[in-house]
Amino acid sequence: MSQSFRVSRIHVAAAIDATLFRTLTFARSLHGRSPWMARQLRRCVLLVWWTVTLQLHTQLGRCLRVRLDRRAAPRAEPVQPMATVDPRQLKVPFSDQPVVSVIVPTYGQLPFTLGCLASIAAHAPSLPIEVIVIDDAWNGAGAAQLDQVRGIRFIRNETNIGFLHSCNKAARVAKGRYLYFLNNDTQVLNDWMDPMVSLFQHWPGTGAVGARLLYPGGRLQEAGGIIWQDASGWNFGRMDDPAKSAYNYVREVDYCSGAALMVERSVFDDLGGFDERYAPAYCEDTDLCFRLRQIGLKTLYQPSARVVHHEGVSHGRDVTTGIKSRQVVNQAIFADIWADVLARDHYLNGENVFRARDRAMHRKIVLVIDHYVPTPDRDAGSRTIMAHLHVLLQTGHVVKFWPHNQAYSPGYTEVLQGMGIEVLQGPGQAPLESWIKEAGRELDVVLVSRPDVAEDVILSIRRHSRARIVYYGHDLHFRRMHQQAEVTHDDALLRRAEHMRLREYAIWRQADLSLYPSEEEAQIASALQPDAKIGSVVPYCFDTFAEPRAATPQPRIIFVAGFAHTPNEDAVLWFVADILPSIRTAVPGVHLSIVGSNPTAQVRALASDDITIRANVTEAELAAAYDDARVAVVPLRCGAGVKLKVIEALRAGLPLVTTQAGAQGLPGLSQVVAVEDDVAAFSAAVVALLRDDAAWEKRSRQQVAFAQARFSRDAMTGSLLAALDVATRSGRIVRPARPWLDGTLIEGRSRHGHATAGSQAISPPARSSGLAGEADGRSARSRPADHRPAPSPVESTA
Repeated sequence: MSQSFRVSRIHVAAAIDATLFRTLTFARSLHGRSPWMARQLRRCVLLVWWTVTLQLHTQLGRCLRVRLDRRAAPRAEPVQPMATVDPRQLKVPFSDQPVVSVIVPTYGQLPFTLGCLASIAAHAPSLPIEVIVIDDAWNGAGAAQLDQVRGIRFIRNETNIGFLHSCNKAARVAKGRYLYFLNNDTQVLNDWMDPMVSLFQHWPGTGAVGARLLYPGGRLQEAGGIIWQDASGWNFGRMDDPAKSAYNYVREVDYCSGAALMVERSVFDDLGGFDERYAPAYCEDTDLCFRLRQIGLKTLYQPSARVVHHEGVSHGRDVTTGIKSRQVVNQAIFADIWADVLARDHYLNGENVFRARDRAMHRKIVLVIDHYVPTPDRDAGSRTIMAHLHVLLQTGHVVKFWPHNQAYSPGYTEVLQGMGIEVLQGPGQAPLESWIKEAGRELDVVLVSRPDVAEDVILSIRRHSRARIVYYGHDLHFRRMHQQAEVTHDDALLRRAEHMRLREYAIWRQADLSLYPSEEEAQIASALQPDAKIGSVVPYCFDTFAEPRAATPQPRIIFVAGFAHTPNEDAVLWFVADILPSIRTAVPGVHLSIVGSNPTAQVRALASDDITIRANVTEAELAAAYDDARVAVVPLRCGAGVKLKVIEALRAGLPLVTTQAGAQGLPGLSQVVAVEDDVAAFSAAVVALLRDDAAWEKRSRQQVAFAQARFSRDAMTGSLLAALDVATRSGRIVRPARPWLDGTLIEGRSRHGHATAGSQAISPPARSSGLAGEADGRSARSRPADHRPAPSPVESTA
């Protein structure tokens, strides 16, 4: 190609790029006046661009995949109707050494009791259990049939002592570590028990755990409860769709219904069981949750544990007659006992539902937005976001997560929900603009990750919220892209880097604070944009670090990377082509392991007898690979940010050789690691570590100390909280005035068009926005059936 033709091609491409840039910028400037018009203009421009550049089929395929991912979120399973049960054919699980004692109080309504026991038999948990059925002196028809059920511990009261006293009596003879109070008018479903026990084992300070209660038709009955200042309560989510995000994450609640409630037996005994002031029934479960909180223990809602509850079978819903009237009487008793707590820690009836459902009156709410649900076993950027989420949760924040692609990620979405994070996604999820409009006033901080995401959401956040907007860039994208363009002589990438620079400038101006993983990058950005507030934050953290160890004798080299990030592909190809041959000459038999996600065709083609490719390994497999290796290499020729693969090698005590690009953001690294850009010098450094055991062991100790001083959990916690400006202040965040907004943000796509990755009425049901479910007249718990006389991309960083 002649030089003049090459120059002309570059000029034409630059003109086209500039036109696309200006058009998309104009579309975004319309967003504040007409979001719909802005979206339509943007779509039209991109459709024309994709058609001209022959990308239409590719982009339409991507859009179809995204739509299918959004629809893939699991839906609620239909509930099978209760069948007739022959007690003589029924056998429930039984153990002499149970972990859980299931307590089923009964008074009549034999078909419901047998149905409950049959569901336990059909969905036996993995843990050993005993089922204690305590009958409160029922003398009606069929009273003797429960004696025919095999596997239960059956207790029959001589006189009717009431529901509350029956529960306390059964608890005193229980053998399990945990007590599971289960109404006899319930049907348990898969995983009705094990996820509840898991919270006690993995969530410090857990006092009680409640299940998700469903109506027989599949609608939600309760996802935890809210108690208001007047001592009245809501069964949160009543009659709503149980698949909504608001009902599918573990969270602390005011109380959970005793219809399916677990508590540790020793704690229950220490508290004296259910308070007898509430005998014969009603409000005793709510009071128990308040007493647990008084001694520093939380009540948690576990959505994974699902129980069908035939509400109203026992005493109907009329609170003016019969046993049901005790609900009003006991509510007054409860209000008197807990008057100070209700006034201090609870909202007025029906107000601030968004905060009330998370017990967030005295807690900050942080919304985190990233391109998709974090996949920490596949990319370093996800590891950073996941670590930040852990820090926020451990320091008492309420965390909401918005995946920008709105896609359900099997396994990964459930991890966040199990951590206690609401993942705002799924077929019924309102668009971000609508959700922020409804909930934005309650947000204290919004942490936005990556340029393409920030461009798309910052204006909506500003329009509807006074939250502090913190942008996390992962690295200086334009700087990394510029370096890569110079190494690969890619003119198109060089132009993309320039446009990325303008995009990042605009984000810095619009965010209240921009964060980068190293002080070096923060200083570069600050120099480029002096009027913006830019800082650094520890990007990775670990709880354990390697102990001193002897050198591994085998000559094994390891390179760990995610190959969706193109600099990693360039690095391994350069290493294998230019560096590895001289290492093989000096150390015969050397073996290279290439470990990481999404290896490209070129990377897979490197596989041979002495080069192993291992894709998508688990954490345990990666740890074993580090233990088995003698030397780690990070031969990056371009990049930005702090490299996780470097930190992992340091933490594992595996001596490392890297380049200046690999050492970016880590001042002082060259004192403990060989940092070489020259091919011969890089090769010599690897050979020295393969041969010299003493030098290897010295480097190993130095590297662990380096990592431990900079990447501990405490280091990240202090760094992140200081950056978010919430480390020591109490009360709600004082939000800054809105900064100047300009129109320079552009569509979150590459220049060639490639996609980059209130108050609520008690009735009727919840608004379609999904912010909060319908909450209806609370019974502190519904009684067991007929217990009568007893009254819940831009390129990813590596």
